[in-house]
Amino acid sequence: MEVTAARRSFLCDIGFWADRTVLHEAASHGRALQLKQLIETGSSVNMVTVDNITPLHEACIKAHPNCVRLLLEAGAQVDVRTIHGSTPLCNACASGSLECARLLLEYGAKVNPSLTALTASPLHEACIQGNVEVVKLMIASGAQLEAYDVHFGPPLHIACAKEHVDCVKELLISGAKVNSVKFHETALHHAARVNMVDMIELLVEFGANIYASDNLGKKPVDYAAPASPAYSCLTCYESNPLSLQQLCRITVRKYLSTRASEVIGQLDISQRIRNYLQYCVRPSSL
Repeated sequence: MEVTAARRSFLCDIGFWADRTVLHEAASHGRALQLKQLIETGSSVNMVTVDNITPLHEACIKAHPNCVRLLLEAGAQVDVRTIHGSTPLCNACASGSLECARLLLEYGAKVNPSLTALTASPLHEACIQGNVEVVKLMIASGAQLEAYDVHFGPPLHIACAKEHVDCVKELLISGAKVNSVKFHETALHHAARVNMVDMIELLVEFGANIYASDNLGKKPVDYAAPASPAYSCLTCYESNPLSLQQLCRITVRKYLSTRASEVIGQLDISQRIRNYLQYCVRPSSL
């Protein structure tokens, strides 16, 4: 196989250093037939570049599930990390590829790889990209809802900052802590900053503290532009506290934490109340 500027030094048990190979190129461009031929002629599927990127990383970055399957079937290491700490599953989530993520999990990919200062978790990457189906898959596979990234904080924060309301709801329904903080900043601070009223309402319904102060002593409302919809929404909540009914729902779900969806579904209560506890209906419809 042709290799540009190949070097014969070893890196653990992954293979020898090389710049991008023909195998990397085939995986990156989704050329499944060429990739299959290269594998059949003996090309190493675990060849790495100087950045420790394998063909599997390339296939996941560009969301080519057929190439991912070929590489995995040929023995590609599923959890190999780049020099920045990203695994193929991180790349699949960053590209929003549900198929690639499923394949990697089937082959034993870790949904909670250890975090470094240079990388986010697969769930963080899914929340950044905003594909709610990938977010659901990561959560169903055991992703840690409070995994803390040094740049973004927990996944809920980045989902709010990137304005992905569906991802925010999925995280909250699954038991993410609505008042978790990074430098005393909450998800509600992010929602106020991006001026998203529907996200603010969602967070408050799940118990977000509208009076929480960040490390600058600012409340969420302080980040909303005066006279903006977000500002009006937050000041309204300050003047009109939640009903006892809503507070009871928040308390029940906080007590059950990540078990809320499972336990509520088993309670001997009316479907109407069960729906309310699961945020399927609003207070006015009860």
